[in-house]
Amino acid sequence: MKRRKFIINNTKAALGISLIPAINFSFLEHKEANNFVSKRPPVESRSFVSEGVEELIKKVKAGISDPELAWMFENCYPNTLDTTVDYEEIDGKPDSFIITGDIDAMWLRDSTAQVWPYMPLIDKDDKIKNLILGLINRQVKCILTDPYANAFFKNLNRISKWSSDVPTPKPGVHERKWEIDSLCYFIRLSYNYYKISGDTEFMDKDWHKAVKLVYNTFRNEQRIENESPYSFARENSFAVSLAPFHGLGAPTRKIGMIHSIFRPSDDGTIYPFLVPSNIFAYVSLEQISELYNVNDYDTEFSKKCLSFSYEVKSAVEKYATKEHLDYGKIYAYEIDGFGNAIFMDDANVPSLMSLVYIGGHSTNHAIYQNTRRFLTSDDNPYFLKGKAAEGQASPHTGKENIWPMGIILRGLTSVKDEEIIMCLKMLKATHAGTGFMHESFHKDDAHNYSRSWFAWANTLFGELIIKLYNERPMILKNNQF
Repeated sequence: MKRRKFIINNTKAALGISLIPAINFSFLEHKEANNFVSKRPPVESRSFVSEGVEELIKKVKAGISDPELAWMFENCYPNTLDTTVDYEEIDGKPDSFIITGDIDAMWLRDSTAQVWPYMPLIDKDDKIKNLILGLINRQVKCILTDPYANAFFKNLNRISKWSSDVPTPKPGVHERKWEIDSLCYFIRLSYNYYKISGDTEFMDKDWHKAVKLVYNTFRNEQRIENESPYSFARENSFAVSLAPFHGLGAPTRKIGMIHSIFRPSDDGTIYPFLVPSNIFAYVSLEQISELYNVNDYDTEFSKKCLSFSYEVKSAVEKYATKEHLDYGKIYAYEIDGFGNAIFMDDANVPSLMSLVYIGGHSTNHAIYQNTRRFLTSDDNPYFLKGKAAEGQASPHTGKENIWPMGIILRGLTSVKDEEIIMCLKMLKATHAGTGFMHESFHKDDAHNYSRSWFAWANTLFGELIIKLYNERPMILKNNQF
């Protein structure tokens, strides 16, 4: 893969700032500039070009009154295509390898999330259709290499810099952190590609092998019948980065939920029953069931997947919902089956905030609404308020950094115009003059941020703007930011 030299200079475009009052805090906001120059790489340097995406950018930009917000959208929405795609045909089949940005490896989670906002264009643009199909094919290769790994190299013979991990990752594996959501994202991508295109040709023998591995891995990690074959150890790592007991995790009771040794942040879980990931898993198992019912392909396996989905869902409903003194019945973030629970959220997806987004709940679901009120309160230890903004954090970046991704997800899952507008104001105020989203920023100083090239956050911001363009266009038409 020829790595694109795409460097964002965060010292340019120094804009004035002023304090703008929000609901119950203040945050920094850039004054409007006369001209916003595109931060996209030149056309000849872009890693993938889609006419459908370019047309959509023009269409949506025309519906945004605020010039800075329109500029941010133009920079962010195509960032995955502009900078992270290595597309080719291998053995007559599309193959898409998509790096996460400033790390030259592909995560199953990130790669699916990065192309997700382009999915509606599948039936309008053959290049996007082949891009998505190529990613499905590439993810099949990854899962067949190691279903427990979370991130991979394009060269499946390449040795990881984490080769000192125990056990040593297989060639082609960048990192071997077991996260339920990695496999869920593969199902999410396959299922929605089929739902939009109606195409089933991608469901070849290798795809079926990968799906069966997903099912069997989920079964293994219930740890009902047998001990887990998984373990993970790494030297010289912060405590938050690893789960205890060489990656087996804290003790659990056999309740039917699936163990996840790592969170979507790639940090270790404290209690191995990660609730949002288990909800994602039962959604994914139901989707597998539907796919295997297409043309009665394998109705017996379809029934097994649906039964498994109900099993996990029942366990979540029985053990993962807790009565809170102030918020009523809410979801815990992690549990162990013995009655112990952690009440927080992480800005990565899947999260409790994102349950509507991943398809696990409707916006009016009572427990979700109660949970959401808790998540945006001072009772959530990882919901931060500062001079720059308020929003969800992650232990991955410490105790003082807010994640734009968390603010974006809050906007994506909100049904209140005023909350959505507040999220847009904060996102506009905290890009630090770069025109892009970052992994995180200090709650009191948005110029103190991590990761200037984080394609998932950029594309997710574009997804929020497109959702508003389609569903709440007046928010974008009013020049109120």
